Amino acid sequence: MPREAFPLVLEDVTQFTRSLRHQVPGDIPHQTMLNHVARAAGYRNFQHLKAASGWGEAPTEAPPNLAQVRRAAARFDAEGRFTGWPTKRSLRMLCLWPIWARLDPRGVRTERQISDEIHALCTFRDAAGIRREMVGEGMLTRTRDGSEYRRINRAPTSTQRALIRLVLP
Repeated sequence: MPREAFPLVLEDVTQFTRSLRHQVPGDIPHQTMLNHVARAAGYRNFQHLKAASGWGEAPTEAPPNLAQVRRAAARFDAEGRFTGWPTKRSLRMLCLWPIWARLDPRGVRTERQISDEIHALCTFRDAAGIRREMVGEGMLTRTRDGSEYRRINRAPTSTQRALIRLVLP
């Protein structure tokens, strides 16, 4: 008669091992018991089990929201210039990323210089509004008196990267 397989899913192998250790006669150290459990599951030791399960790795990033990317991309013309503010705030903030991507990451600009750069990337004139939003979103930093602006280098999300790739010529 063949054996029937019963899958066992453990939320916490350490807690499971601790409980099992109290049920086994003898004084077995916790790490040794963790290694026994891992070997019983087909791994070389507990370290191998942790590595194989991806424990400690950074979580994978969510895929881009393509519907949001399409809505934001509709606010840019064929040359990649921003054509107007969307009503919805989350979409407005997403539309700032292609502008941010075109700014020199090492450059220090005066208010006039940053305004001229932003105007060149837009079909309408609202550099002050765009600057204000970018500073508020942590994409730009400015001195207290507003005399110097710098781009803050951040890692865009997958949705923001998708829009940048779609819009940039």
